[in-house]
Amino acid sequence: MFRVWLAVLLLALGASANAVERVVSLGPSLSEIVVELDSADLLVGVLDAGERPAALQGLPSVGRYGQLDMEQLLSLRPDLLLLWPDSVGPAQREQLKRLNIPTYVAEPHNLDQLTAHIEAIAVQLGRAERGVSLAATLRQRLDSLRERYRRDHPVRVFYQVWDRPLYTVGGAQIISDALQVCGARNVFADLTLPAPQISVEAVLQRNPEVILASDQAQLDAWKAWPQVAAVRQGQLLMVADKGLERPSGQMIEATARLCELIAPDR
Repeated sequence: MFRVWLAVLLLALGASANAVERVVSLGPSLSEIVVELDSADLLVGVLDAGERPAALQGLPSVGRYGQLDMEQLLSLRPDLLLLWPDSVGPAQREQLKRLNIPTYVAEPHNLDQLTAHIEAIAVQLGRAERGVSLAATLRQRLDSLRERYRRDHPVRVFYQVWDRPLYTVGGAQIISDALQVCGARNVFADLTLPAPQISVEAVLQRNPEVILASDQAQLDAWKAWPQVAAVRQGQLLMVADKGLERPSGQMIEATARLCELIAPDR
């Protein structure tokens, strides 16, 4: 009932809001969300970090991750900024505040927050109906994944971001929530930083049953510690795509692939 009420409210807000015409996205995930909302026609500039979606290939760049070109941004005369806070340094974020350009800030820490942000961004873009529809589809898929992969005793997982130095994800990072959807538990969920640096000794102490990484050589290096449950059980698993690192609507299907990797028997 609450979701029905929220959908009606969002549609009403979308209908009454002043329509935006010139949007600049300051975060690759936010750019991807705009595309998923069939609203790429509103974008006049994007912040770059890695490969762009095909629909955004011809758009002007307003800089790269952590290096915003303020002069270029102003030349595009945006009437809405979509901001992912970590994509812009603190000093430039303060500059943006002083410009008084309407700004929507998004930094979801879990998948439910992500779907809520997608709905809210759709309202900002004047495409509320599309946002309600997309978010409903994503929530339905999430509910089904949670039901399918739920466990009474979650699998202990170490998610390796990099090896030199050794980095993982903390409990407030959205990937940690994706692991929960899959019936797993991030062994470093108690750490508050999004990407904390850790030691090999800390991993050995927490004894994960599964180790995930995006590089096979990094996984193979753990074979030097056969006392770790993941090594003994042959659960050194490679995450082949980067979908988990882009919190947009596509992350739900990336989570589904993660679940299948961790628990193929389900």
